[in-house]
Amino acid sequence: MNKNLGIVGIKVGMTQIFDAKGEVLRCTVVKGGGIILGKRTLEKDGYSALIVGVGERKPIHTSKPLAGIFKKFGQSPKRVVRELRVSPEDAAKFEVGAPLKVDQVFEEGQFVDAQGRTRGRGFTGVMRRWSFAGGVGSHGTHEYFRHGGSIGTNMTPGRTLPGVKMPGHYGDEMVTTHNLKVAKLLAEDDLVLIEGSVPGPRDMVVTIRGANKKRNAGKKKS
Repeated sequence: MNKNLGIVGIKVGMTQIFDAKGEVLRCTVVKGGGIILGKRTLEKDGYSALIVGVGERKPIHTSKPLAGIFKKFGQSPKRVVRELRVSPEDAAKFEVGAPLKVDQVFEEGQFVDAQGRTRGRGFTGVMRRWSFAGGVGSHGTHEYFRHGGSIGTNMTPGRTLPGVKMPGHYGDEMVTTHNLKVAKLLAEDDLVLIEGSVPGPRDMVVTIRGANKKRNAGKKKS
């Protein structure tokens, strides 16, 4: 489990910038703006985490039990509430009610992991879902151009094995992209520019954390 510091933000879209060598960097823009609503502690909850709220929710769209929870936090209703598992030492660096700024968590050149929910594409065939080539277009092929081919076996075992690639629901799943580099920080606008693509469409809530599988890249240098 990734317990490095991170933010919960909104994916703004894509842009491009130029680095020191004059080369173009394709970047994803993520806006921070999260508020620390509370904390989980080892003594009370058995684990350490920050409770982060992002965006504003209209009071008319907020149920009374949920509004009571936000009132307990001393905050207005938030659109999304997420927990960020962190170490007790990292949790102690932040105060409840304070904003979670991107420059407090990241630095330029740091590697991060980005997690988001991909765009839902409904029920799709094997050519779109699994990039199958499809059938041949000649030699008597009839109504089989976009089919997936055989899915079964002969007498043994005589059934369709689990995990065979077939048509079905595509997208709308949580995806994590590892080891992306922070290209630039715009602290005054609370924006972080990440080199490469971050999963999910525009305006989707994404989680950006220090890289978990890259040595010495998970935390901001103090």
